[in-house]
Amino acid sequence: MTSAELDVIAPFDAPLPPVQAGEVLTPSQWITFLAIADTVVPAIVRPSTQSIDDLVVQLPEHDDAVQKLQQAIPADAASDALHKYMRAKASSTPGFKDLMHRTFRDYMRDDALRAIRVVLSALDTRVGCYLLTGYSTSFCLQPVNIRQQILLGWSRSYFPQLRQLVKSLAAVTIATWVKQSSAINPVLGFPRAPVHGKPGKGFDYSFLEIPPGEDQEVVETDVVIVGSGCGGGVCAKNLAEAGHRVLVTDRAYHFPAKHLPMSSTDAGIHLFHNGGVDTSDDNSVAFVAGQAWGGGGTINWSASLQTQGFVRQEWADEGLSFFTSSEYQDCLDRVCQRMGVSTKYIEHNENNRVILEGGRKLGFSVKEVPQNTGGNKHYCGYCTHGCGAAEKQGPVVSWLPDAANAGAQFMEGFEAEKIVFDFASGRRITAGVEGTWTSRDEMGGVSGPNKTKRKVMIKAKRVIVSCGTLHSPLLLLRSDLTNPQIGRNLHCHPVTGAAGVFPQEIRPWEGGILTAICDEFSNQDTHGHGAKVNALTMIPSWVLPFMPWNGGLDSKVFASKLPRMCAHGAVVRDRDTGQVYPDPVDGRCRIKYSPSAFDKGHALKCLLGICKMMYVMGAEEIRVSQSGAPIFIRDRDAKESVGINDASFQGWLARLEKRGLPHPETSWGSAHQMGTCRMATSETKGVVDPRGEVWGAEGLYVADASVFPSASGVNPMITNMAISDMISRGVARGLKETTR
Repeated sequence: MTSAELDVIAPFDAPLPPVQAGEVLTPSQWITFLAIADTVVPAIVRPSTQSIDDLVVQLPEHDDAVQKLQQAIPADAASDALHKYMRAKASSTPGFKDLMHRTFRDYMRDDALRAIRVVLSALDTRVGCYLLTGYSTSFCLQPVNIRQQILLGWSRSYFPQLRQLVKSLAAVTIATWVKQSSAINPVLGFPRAPVHGKPGKGFDYSFLEIPPGEDQEVVETDVVIVGSGCGGGVCAKNLAEAGHRVLVTDRAYHFPAKHLPMSSTDAGIHLFHNGGVDTSDDNSVAFVAGQAWGGGGTINWSASLQTQGFVRQEWADEGLSFFTSSEYQDCLDRVCQRMGVSTKYIEHNENNRVILEGGRKLGFSVKEVPQNTGGNKHYCGYCTHGCGAAEKQGPVVSWLPDAANAGAQFMEGFEAEKIVFDFASGRRITAGVEGTWTSRDEMGGVSGPNKTKRKVMIKAKRVIVSCGTLHSPLLLLRSDLTNPQIGRNLHCHPVTGAAGVFPQEIRPWEGGILTAICDEFSNQDTHGHGAKVNALTMIPSWVLPFMPWNGGLDSKVFASKLPRMCAHGAVVRDRDTGQVYPDPVDGRCRIKYSPSAFDKGHALKCLLGICKMMYVMGAEEIRVSQSGAPIFIRDRDAKESVGINDASFQGWLARLEKRGLPHPETSWGSAHQMGTCRMATSETKGVVDPRGEVWGAEGLYVADASVFPSASGVNPMITNMAISDMISRGVARGLKETTR
């Protein structure tokens, strides 16, 4: 390797485990599903070359699309890039079916998969097909043009189930195709890894290995921390540096910086909960949560905002006076100082500059977002797949190495099954954690055969649960804790958004993901509920499925505009809550949540503000993440001096406002989950007390975003870390007192 190559981030592969054998769809169901997929992502041809499997586009429209694509393709793209892109379809993409099989089998809820099977089977019968499509011919035997009419008809159907079905199938198809396709990135000019920055080495971790055996292995320590994320990492550092024996466990495995950022396919499996495709029970919200060594701190966007004053006061008014104390501010400052949080080194990309400058032109309240990049510029938009530069100061780079240097130990591949208690004294006293440890494979990876499994009992004086908002309550419930508050009070900052296409090339995947924020719409009810404007990650497999599907040709032409695109989200501080609970069949995480009418109203006003910022910054096309919503195309003759008062733009905004954010047409996402083990002054109001100890379970603590009394209203990392700093320092003092 040359010295020049050493300065380029070139991630190693992160192989996936083999696709499990077994029937997920019948052969005829697969045929029908792939016919749907090839309608969402079709091969596009002129009239003279059609087959049943091609989308035939008449010459004027076809030639216009080709001209637009030719203008979009980078000058250094291969001469056949456009032809390959136009001819590419989902089913002919290598790995597409395998990844869909993996998604169906391992990550989709059983009830959702059953519903898909029913529809796929019905589309292969004369009666079922007639009821669903108006044709008696099987769906897969129809030409793609007819199939497209059917799917577009479903998106406008009277029945919400059909509208939801086509939205979900289009999103998962586009996401899977973009991840696997070799045809799209050359058209976009999207590189596999960031072109800015240098590769970093990271910390050399050492993990406990459990020898083979039939009996339960017993490990002893002072404190076991279940979860290596933002809460667990802070706790590990503080307790280890206080002189206590600390063991940090996680179900995930560590991937060194040389493997980062991962590809979209590998990241979804290795770094995200449930393959990155969790949804609420009614499919209204897609949830994104980290499941990596380092938790959400490995895949978040560096945004480091401290808890807002009105939120601190709200929590203090509930009897939690700590949040308005100087001690809490010390916690906030301490965690920010350790990670080098600052705005000093920010260089804004265009995606964030549209917020700053667009907001300024409209008189909106905008500001820079501090970054936890340790005094580095870190001009990288790929960190949601892991930081290859090892500059983002998440737990893997900062807190856990500090803990290791103070003597902490680590165990990857440990699935915590339940907390163990001792009732000998008549009280419920925490004694440790039971679970199953799974080794790496025989080659030291995580995806090969011949792994060792062993039951493990970790005996500890204190247990700190830091599994995150989705899984901390499930571990408590598996441990026979019966407080009805466990799993309730779920807040998630639901996000809907818009994408704007600009005349100039932006390459929005370059530069920090989230370096600016607009909080003009954040206090719409005068009680701190509203929405903030954030930039969204512009990795193709994340942003393109979030936008509505309006047909195969439109989808491909719109996708090609990504190099000129910005996308922003209306991030709601929700008032109304949901619930996390175990699936009654397999115990997996289930999420009961729907954005309320109250919270939707705040999102809509913010969304209109996003569109205004994009317009005033020169966007020539604006789309919102809502199927069936009108698309704004700028009038080239519009007077610039008129600004957002342009009549056609105002008319479009009025139509959006009148339409609202209907379900199921509106796409919602969530990367911030909070509150399911909320902190409160009594067991009837929450799960943990003001010190983070679980009510009715001595020595058991929760330290992650699940303890938030309500939604933080900003990216939860710093608040999570500050609360965990307080909790762990209290645990350390308590341990010291018991050893005197």
